[in-house]
Amino acid sequence: IAKLLRYASTTSDAQTVSLTDYKARMKDGQKAIYYITADTLAAAKNSPQLEVFKKKGIEVLLMTDRVDEWSLSYLREFDGTPLQSVAKGAVDLGDLQDEAEKKAAEEAAEHVKPLLDKLKEALKDQVEDVRVTTRLVDSPACLVVKDAGMSMQLARMLKQAGQPVPDTKPVLEINAEHPLVKKLEGSAHFDDLAHILFDQALLAEGGLPDDPAAYVRRVNALLV
Repeated sequence: IAKLLRYASTTSDAQTVSLTDYKARMKDGQKAIYYITADTLAAAKNSPQLEVFKKKGIEVLLMTDRVDEWSLSYLREFDGTPLQSVAKGAVDLGDLQDEAEKKAAEEAAEHVKPLLDKLKEALKDQVEDVRVTTRLVDSPACLVVKDAGMSMQLARMLKQAGQPVPDTKPVLEINAEHPLVKKLEGSAHFDDLAHILFDQALLAEGGLPDDPAAYVRRVNALLV
């Protein structure tokens, strides 16, 4: 099944990349083959979920064929190395992340805990949880699902095919150092900014807001 997959990667312009070649290029200490699925190559390549991987030069497979989601439910590992979606679970780069980075992330999470609690309350109908992440570098937020959860890409595909989809909510991860996140604290427009943050993360992930008109109204109100 690995030979049937077609994909590019963050370090290769080729449309087909060998998993054997990928393994040969893995960094010392890397314990997984990382991948992301999306509707288009541009959406995959520009996903905020890739930011820390690009920063550290870790190759990620960009998978855009509709069959990929089904194939990956059967292909869990290759040659003894697990395949891991960068859009599932909390990012853990293990030996590829130094202790200073881990400590800074822990301190940031503790510092913004009141903000996280407030965001959870404001977005309780849209998200399962809100947490600080080291996944982001330039973006303020992104959406992920739990390790064992159905990917948001697969959920969209099932809905489009008229198939039943489990009622699950994503996790909102925030970049505590981003100016927009810092602006949230003490803002008189907290609720609007919180929803804009979520909707922008949803758009960047490839989805659409449940109420696009409400998103536009919130953005326009803040611009005015």
